[in-house]
Amino acid sequence: MERRAYRSRTRKTVADLPSEFWGGWIVAITVLSFVALLWLVIDVYRGGHDGNEDLVWDETLREGAKPAPIWWFWFILALMTISVLYVMLYPGLGTFRGTLGWSMGGRIEERFVDFDGQFGTQRRLIDKLPLAEIANSRSAMQSAWRVFNNNCSSCHGRDAAGQAKTFPDLTDVAWQWGSDESEVIATIHSGRQAAMPGWATVIGRDRVEQVASYVQALSRGQAESASLAQGGALFQQFCVACHGPAGAGNPMLGAPALNDAAWNYGGERADVLESIANGRGGVMPAFGARLDETQIRLLAALLKAGPRKH
Repeated sequence: MERRAYRSRTRKTVADLPSEFWGGWIVAITVLSFVALLWLVIDVYRGGHDGNEDLVWDETLREGAKPAPIWWFWFILALMTISVLYVMLYPGLGTFRGTLGWSMGGRIEERFVDFDGQFGTQRRLIDKLPLAEIANSRSAMQSAWRVFNNNCSSCHGRDAAGQAKTFPDLTDVAWQWGSDESEVIATIHSGRQAAMPGWATVIGRDRVEQVASYVQALSRGQAESASLAQGGALFQQFCVACHGPAGAGNPMLGAPALNDAAWNYGGERADVLESIANGRGGVMPAFGARLDETQIRLLAALLKAGPRKH
């Protein structure tokens, strides 16, 4: 569908040549420019050396009367001849398409036809197969890795393991926005916007420390300690609306699970404190306008199968 839409836009652009009015002006300006240049070149060379004395300007600056070498004339004339032949063969004179009928849009259309003839069958098959079956194809996964490296590796790393405590690891089993096929495809196609608010101004720095201790213990499955009771109470009061009473997260809100070892922004004490105190606002850009349906399905199949398997 997207390829057809692109081809439609290409045809529209190619057909959108200058109007008759502006096309006429372009022809007139181009032809007059050629004639004026030709006249100038001939006029410079036709007189030759007239035998006049050199002119002296400002006592030291001399102006000779000898024209430039004759090979300059033939060189310029040859270039003009080539230019005339070009505008006869290719678009360049207003609405005239050239005798060859060539256009950039037409060339792009030909490339699309060649591409579809070579890969169209495989691409249409990928568009129909479940992601699990796509992941079983070695050639499909090789293509998926090329798409990943060209579009995703700058943030998530070439091994998809995340980086800079900012871009999440895509090789684990944690899915912030849901792991269903439709949810993974929606994440790639439309992007995501996280919204973790900062709590330091609401509960104070000391309580942020208590919640951080509880959340870190929760990730290790050790949140039942009596020393963490105050942090647990604060968690139940301020955090359950998004992350759930057990810290299992809510994919519909993009609230990650806190009861596992996966951390989007790092699990060190300072990282957790920063997340709770000042919030986070990670953005996953939309790739629906950059990648077509087949490429998005390849990426989704790669991520669902586990990016380490390549």
